[in-house]
Amino acid sequence: AAMNRKKLQLLVDSLGQSSKHFTKSEVECLIKLFNMLVAESRSRFAAVGFDCNVFRDVLYRMFGMMDDMMMDRVFRTFDRDNNSCISVEEWVGGLAVFLRGTLEERIKYCFEVYDLNGDGYITRDEMFQMLKNSLLKQPSEEDPDEGIKDLVDIALKKMDYDHDGKLSFVDFEKAVRNENLLLEAFGPCLPDIK
Repeated sequence: AAMNRKKLQLLVDSLGQSSKHFTKSEVECLIKLFNMLVAESRSRFAAVGFDCNVFRDVLYRMFGMMDDMMMDRVFRTFDRDNNSCISVEEWVGGLAVFLRGTLEERIKYCFEVYDLNGDGYITRDEMFQMLKNSLLKQPSEEDPDEGIKDLVDIALKKMDYDHDGKLSFVDFEKAVRNENLLLEAFGPCLPDIK
């Protein structure tokens, strides 16, 4: 059912207030896109939003993301209330950071994506899993896991400022501020510039 004009306007106003990265007309477009995706999805969440499958499809179609693990992680950072469904507020709020976030917001977002178990640290094991997932398999003689272990060691050497063998948010933030390219060190989780 199409959202009536008045309800849409109220939603645009309230989300427009909270979203400092989008204009009101952009917010309106995002809400319309959201409603279209919900209508297409016909999922059990249709009353409140859409599920991971619809979201992954969006990440794939609109942003060229292909890595399943990364798409699931991005879904979890958007899904603030952990109800396995993206609401319109989560959609607009998530996209604000995803598409237009400040460096600070993007650091926080990437850290959240990479902290697989949500314990506040990116561990050696989490780095290994993500890198193993996001790197192209090279057909070579040697054990590819060895190369990934080396990369994890390099990342820790460069980013683990307090030398505790894992990355806290403080470590990660400091490393990225010193070298912006490290923002997506453990796999692509932001759209590319275009």
